[in-house]
Amino acid sequence: MLVAAAVCPCPPLLVPDVAAGAAPELDAARAACTDALGLLAASRPDLLVVVGPAEQSARGPHPEGTRGSFAGFGVDLAVRLGRESAAGADTADPRLPASLAVAAWLLERTGWSDAPVEGLGVGEPLEAERCVRTGAQLAARAERVALLVMGDASACRTLKAPGYLDERAAGFDAVAARALGTADVDALKALDAELAQELKVAGRAPWQVLAGAAEGAGLAGALLYDEAPYGVGYIVAAWS
Repeated sequence: MLVAAAVCPCPPLLVPDVAAGAAPELDAARAACTDALGLLAASRPDLLVVVGPAEQSARGPHPEGTRGSFAGFGVDLAVRLGRESAAGADTADPRLPASLAVAAWLLERTGWSDAPVEGLGVGEPLEAERCVRTGAQLAARAERVALLVMGDASACRTLKAPGYLDERAAGFDAVAARALGTADVDALKALDAELAQELKVAGRAPWQVLAGAAEGAGLAGALLYDEAPYGVGYIVAAWS
């Protein structure tokens, strides 16, 4: 059963070593993520599952101990998902998608040691119904399950955004932020997958996995951060 969830953005710039001189610009986002992870720890889960967008080669489950790297962003920094695994997942070959590597960095930064950690990379085009089913399956994995849900809102918020300006982006992000901030499962399930893809929303599928996991759990939400630096919507929320 789902007992808590944290929603965080997943830009590699969240990692100060990657952001370099621009690191202070995301200090508020990092602080909000730390607060959200604190609420996860307070829920005392038996299992933490990290869900984030992934390219096709990195989709699917990632066992505890799987490594990731920010070498592709010009930084010699390696991370590991949770603790070292006796099952052999702790390999020198970095396999975590970028979103889960950012999550692993957040967990290491906050000293997570409260429960085993597993990862799941999901494809951005994944249909809402499958997202919801996947979430329900995750919630049934243990008596007390927590989710760390990684994903950005639209990358089309300004003229200088990676996806340029799309006038629909701010409205879509406002709906998503309201749903995440109030733990509105139905509103998350209703997010338009096709529109999300047009607006370059990386978080839609992970958010709908969260919706499936939270169905019937009766969780309350809190919006901790909602800004669009660099023209990309970054949302931090906590459910408990």
